[in-house]
Amino acid sequence: MSDVLGGLGHATTMAGRSIRISGRNLDALISSMVLPVMLMLVFVYLFGGAIETGTDYVTYVVPGILILCASFGGATTAMGVSEDMKGGIIDRFRSLDVGGTSILAGHVAASTLRNLASTVLVLTVGLLIGFQPSATVSGWLAAAGLLIAFLVAISWLSAAFGLLARTPEAAGGFTFFMTFLPYPSSAFVPIDTMPTWLHGFADHQPVTSLIESLRGLLLDEPVGTAPWTALTWCAGILLVAVGLSGALFKVRTR
Repeated sequence: MSDVLGGLGHATTMAGRSIRISGRNLDALISSMVLPVMLMLVFVYLFGGAIETGTDYVTYVVPGILILCASFGGATTAMGVSEDMKGGIIDRFRSLDVGGTSILAGHVAASTLRNLASTVLVLTVGLLIGFQPSATVSGWLAAAGLLIAFLVAISWLSAAFGLLARTPEAAGGFTFFMTFLPYPSSAFVPIDTMPTWLHGFADHQPVTSLIESLRGLLLDEPVGTAPWTALTWCAGILLVAVGLSGALFKVRTR
C-alpha cells in the first residue's frame, strides 16, 4: 500500500513539474491550444459553405475538432518525454527512487490537463460562432467520459513515441499520424462523400466511432454501439501504449 501511495505521490509531483515546464514554454502551449481553434474557423467560414452535411456545418465539425485537439497536444507530450530522455534528468530522478511509471504518468497527467484546457477553449469558441448542442446531462457526462478516455490513451501513446524517438524533433514527427487520423474520418465531411476505396478505413479507424459518439451525445441523437466501439479502441490503445512505454523505458535507461 505504501508503494502505491508513494508512486501516486511521485506521479503527482512529476505532473506538477510537467505543467510548470509547459507554463515556461508558452509558444508551444499557445500553439497547441490556438491552432485547433484556427482550423475550426477556417473550416467553418472558408469551407463550410461548400460542404453539405444536413445540418449547420459548425454543429457538424466541432466534435471532430475536439478530437484534433488531442492530436496536437500529443506532440507536446512526445517532445517533453524525449527532452527528458535526452537531457539526463531521468538518471537524477532514478537516483531519487522515482520510477519510470511515475515519470511517464506525470507527463500523461499534465498532457491530459493541457488537452482538457484546449478542449474547453474550442468548445467555448464553437458556442460563440453557432454550435448549438442539445445534450442531456447524461449525454454531457458520457461525452466527457469518452473524451477523457481518449485523451489519456493518446497521451500514453505520445509518451511511447517520445521514448522511441532519439530527438525531440523526431518525437514531434512521430505524432504526425495522430494529427492525420481525423481527416480520413467523419470529422470534417460525411464518409459517403469520400472515394469508395477509402470507406473501409474511414468507417473502422479509431477516431470515427469516437467522433460519431461525441456528435450523437452532444446533439442528443441515437449513437447505437458507437460509444462501446470507441471505448474498446481507447482501452486497446491504452494497454498497448502503457506496455510499450514500460518496455521502451527499460531499454532506454539500461
